[in-house]
Amino acid sequence: MTVPTPAALDGVDVAALHGRLAAHREDLVADLVAYAEHETPSDDVALLAAGLAHLESWVGERIGAPRSRALHRSDEYGDVLELEYDGTGDQLLTFLAHYDTVWSAGTLADWPVRIDGDRLSGPGVFDMKAGLVQAVWAVRALREAGLPCPPLRLLLNGDEEIGSPFSRPLIEKAAVDAAAVLVFEASADGALKTSRKGVGLFDVHVRGVEAHAGLDPTAGASAIDEIARIVRTLHAATDLAEGTTVNVGVLHGGTRRNVMAAAATAGVDVRVARLAAQDRIDELLGSLRPHDPRAEVTVQGGWNRPVMERSPGVAAMYALAHRAGEQLGVDLRETSVGGASDGNYVAAMGRPVLDGLGAVGDGAHARHEHISIAGMVERAAVAAAVISAFAHR
Repeated sequence: MTVPTPAALDGVDVAALHGRLAAHREDLVADLVAYAEHETPSDDVALLAAGLAHLESWVGERIGAPRSRALHRSDEYGDVLELEYDGTGDQLLTFLAHYDTVWSAGTLADWPVRIDGDRLSGPGVFDMKAGLVQAVWAVRALREAGLPCPPLRLLLNGDEEIGSPFSRPLIEKAAVDAAAVLVFEASADGALKTSRKGVGLFDVHVRGVEAHAGLDPTAGASAIDEIARIVRTLHAATDLAEGTTVNVGVLHGGTRRNVMAAAATAGVDVRVARLAAQDRIDELLGSLRPHDPRAEVTVQGGWNRPVMERSPGVAAMYALAHRAGEQLGVDLRETSVGGASDGNYVAAMGRPVLDGLGAVGDGAHARHEHISIAGMVERAAVAAAVISAFAHR
């Protein structure tokens, strides 16, 4: 299975698809508002279940009943819903879209969904509820236009914002036989995301020897002194030219100011742009040793998401989307970002991935989160063209 060349879009009237979607602009808006008004925080299983039930019903209304359905239940995290649709040809496409958000239950009470001209704001609209609306309407537009659509697999997960601990194996399984994977995460200032950094989350623990700081200081081995030295070592591993950042964002330690600390912990966030850098950080963490031999250092955690490198398959997917944008008079840019997504997992499997195909807007995880309605229509048309290309082979 290979990614179609941009020439596969020569017979696709992307402008006509855009016009068809523009005629449904108010429907797209209404669908997004209804979705955003279902709060779906990652840590509330009941709200996640209600949100997913709404989505399943809505998807069925917009593009019909799936050929197959699988609901993967979790008591601790949001359930994962997998829907498969028949299509033209044998080039299966997998769509990834998470339905959880970072916003706590009750956020809508003081920050309701609002529309102001082209701007639609509200919790989760940019990251990434608009993206799913665009994906479904892209398929709907192809069907209304009588254009071929390949077999599709839609996977909705409710734990992406906390690292996809439950859904990761399901995501990887859903991608293994796919010709390509479309990730409807938000764009980056309008640009598609052709590379993402890998993310490592680690905790460095130091066990020291407690003692009275004034009466018998030599009897103790301060865990805080040790962790301070380690923090400097970790921060020195940052290499901006390489695309690597190491940040100790949380420190805990000690009990009283006159007690030499018996324990301390550093919470570490690592971002790497290359697999070689990931290996370098692993080696550094494994080499941490205490300055005082009476202390002990242990490291817990691991790589939350692998690096998403700009592979030939990713580049080919971008070229396809770029050609679709050209037919609309839009120069679709590409970029590399420090944040990770579920696209990291499937890219690490060697699958062609197109990420950042979702909303045009700004404010992920912030109170100014918003999307462009015109951008939603535009990107739905681009997605429809890319999808259709896989049925023209």
